[in-house]
Amino acid sequence: MRIGVDVMGGDHAPHPILAGALAAIEHLHDEDVVVLFGDEKIIEEGVINSGIDHARVEIVGTTEEISMDESPVDAVRQKQDSSLVQMCKAGSKKAENPIDAVISAGNTGAFVAASQMYLRRLPKVHRPGIAAAVPTFAGTVCFIDVGANIEPKPVHLAQYGVMGKVYAERILGIENPRVALMNVGGEEQKGTSDLKDARDMLRDAADINFIGYIEGRTLFDGGADVVITDGIVGNVSIKLAEGLATGLITKLAGEIMKADQALAEAFKPIIKKFYADYDYHEYGGAPLLGVNGVSMITHGSAEAKTIENAVRRTQQFVDFEVNEHIVEQLAAIEERITIA
Repeated sequence: MRIGVDVMGGDHAPHPILAGALAAIEHLHDEDVVVLFGDEKIIEEGVINSGIDHARVEIVGTTEEISMDESPVDAVRQKQDSSLVQMCKAGSKKAENPIDAVISAGNTGAFVAASQMYLRRLPKVHRPGIAAAVPTFAGTVCFIDVGANIEPKPVHLAQYGVMGKVYAERILGIENPRVALMNVGGEEQKGTSDLKDARDMLRDAADINFIGYIEGRTLFDGGADVVITDGIVGNVSIKLAEGLATGLITKLAGEIMKADQALAEAFKPIIKKFYADYDYHEYGGAPLLGVNGVSMITHGSAEAKTIENAVRRTQQFVDFEVNEHIVEQLAAIEERITIA
């Protein structure tokens, strides 16, 4: 397997991104290779200083970068020699020597656009969606979509349920995951017509453990294993949860320290573990489910550890044949999940 990494993408790029990609090599299969896209001089120096076996690394030099605040579509069209675009081009099945996966901490909109433009879509998929593994008090939940599709049609939401179910089974290890639609309430009459249409499609779909609607307040209490929503609600929800978790942990640690320093020292291991359980760096990245390949989106403030874990998660994605199972299950329910 050949895994591409956008070394120039992210708030802290390029050095932490490069370090994380190189550190991940030891976790890969012996025949796997990491393909690094970006400033050739910086990458070569990093590889030499790391002491990594050069046979495990390929370098593709690029001359442009896409910043975090650029218009996604315009940036992809105008900066053809950027590390992000060149990497996604190499991920196309039409490329001369295609790579199997692409990873970036850069401009999410541009990465989504380039992934769809060059990797294309899996058979039967109408619109790819970003699936984030969200830690909750009752375990990890697959949240889809968290930013790729802000105005989904009912068929998109229904397909997210199928793709999220596969991801929860294959990667998160959840048997027969409970699938739910995010709504303003659990009552049947609530929600938009699109939500109701998606609900009916999911009810009719075979082999989907659809449990109906879920409210935001029950998301972290274990009410479902896969939560479907549009890109705006999904993105706002995970960022709100991220900020709240960080704030609560920091506040708790501070209050304990003020109350009793000896107690604070005793609590340090517990606080550290609690923080690790809700640290997005540990989860690596969120895949853009539905593209014909593997497109792993990491947090913009990715550190070396984030990228290292993203590479490992990408390897799992390929080894556990997530895309193959998505294609198989979408084909099985094609007659019931159709464009309204």
